[in-house]
Amino acid sequence: MNYSSFKTIYSDNKLSLKFKGELTLYNLMKYKKEIDKIAFSKENAVVIDLLELSFLDSAGSIFLNNLQKELELKELKVDITCHNRDVLDMLELIRVQKITLKKIAKKKKRNRVEKIGEKSYKAYLGILSFMAFMGELFSHKLRYLISFKNIRHKEIAFEMNECAIKALGIISLTSFLIGVVVAYQSAYQLKLYGANIFIVDMLGLSILRELSPLITAIVIAGRSGSAFTAQIGAMKITQELDAMQTMGFDPYRFLVVPKIIALMITMPLLIFVSDIMAIIGGMIVANLDLNITVDMFLDRFNEVINIKHFIVGISKGPFFAFLIATIAIYQGLLVKDDTQSIGLNTTKSVVESIFAVIICDAIFSIAFTNLGI
Repeated sequence: MNYSSFKTIYSDNKLSLKFKGELTLYNLMKYKKEIDKIAFSKENAVVIDLLELSFLDSAGSIFLNNLQKELELKELKVDITCHNRDVLDMLELIRVQKITLKKIAKKKKRNRVEKIGEKSYKAYLGILSFMAFMGELFSHKLRYLISFKNIRHKEIAFEMNECAIKALGIISLTSFLIGVVVAYQSAYQLKLYGANIFIVDMLGLSILRELSPLITAIVIAGRSGSAFTAQIGAMKITQELDAMQTMGFDPYRFLVVPKIIALMITMPLLIFVSDIMAIIGGMIVANLDLNITVDMFLDRFNEVINIKHFIVGISKGPFFAFLIATIAIYQGLLVKDDTQSIGLNTTKSVVESIFAVIICDAIFSIAFTNLGI
């Protein structure tokens, strides 16, 4: 068992702080209390005596460095006496680290203009990176569609089942509830003006042209898009993508393009199902709240809702699907070598996909309106 102690010695008009044995985290607080009781104002010079100190840990080294600095601030002459190389090395290590930390702490703070410029530059680089991904996708990887035998039918069928068939339930339920909510909120206003039958016009136009495509795209972005990002990201972390390339399998051909094609094929079908379920929801509310029978509803629907509104909504599907799939896969390829990155990029994938879909829908609305469709 090592014996450790601390004592003060006065000799030759100097105060010596003599440490013996070990100075570690477990005993330095006791020594500090004893040192705090010393009246250093009566002294001119202090010697920190470490000649009999056998061991010094990092906490003890920090304590001695701070003690030396405090005494020097009191304008005392401070000397450290020590012959133990390990103790001296520990003191020097902590002193160098403190200087390094101070240099980091003194890093110049950026002003608001510099922060805006940095974020703008990162956004610019992100756009360039995404455009490079799109360029590679179009210029090199879609060429295999030219030949029918190159199409990966099994992969496409598998992705159609995963990203569309299994999503029918949640899309049907969501669309049905949206139809109920929209019809219920509109029914009160229509009853005030005695325009009950016009709920059919309102539901037909809003659901077929806008609500069903948007609701379907948002659900798919949250469900299938996030799954694409997580799957590609996990394969990147486990180096499965590198393994595929090593074995001569092109990840774009076997993973990327089948997902995009599958989603572009199935999105119009999902929108069609969404149309039906939302109209059924609205029809039930119209029957219960406005006394519009199913026959009246269908006759009015057939009379006033043109087929072009259905085609407008369905035609948005492949474009929404392409945006969702490409953004999701791109974010998956950006995943870094840590699991936290998967969650971060999955969140980015969903947010950016929904934002892109809304922008695309706005462009479609402006274009169709100007074309008189």
